[in-house]
Amino acid sequence: MRLDRFLKLARIVKRRTVAQEMVDIGAVRVNGRGAKPSAAVKAGDLLEVAFPNRVLALRVLTEDEGSLKRGQPCFEVVEERRVDREEKPW
Repeated sequence: MRLDRFLKLARIVKRRTVAQEMVDIGAVRVNGRGAKPSAAVKAGDLLEVAFPNRVLALRVLTEDEGSLKRGQPCFEVVEERRVDREEKPW
């Protein structure tokens, strides 16, 4: 499944266009590397998502679209850390 679609369906971000913009500016990493919005997400991948005041590290449990739409758990939070608004996490 595409990275931007996963972020939206997993309810990490509200809209797919926001997910695309976050990925484009480098606020999302897959397995420690920058990615494109079309990058494939697989079970077991580690996603790091930088928001203005926090960074979430998530482990993907499933990329099944049906499970995501039904609201079943699709990721686990590995780490959550606070950052200053002025600090750029990457």
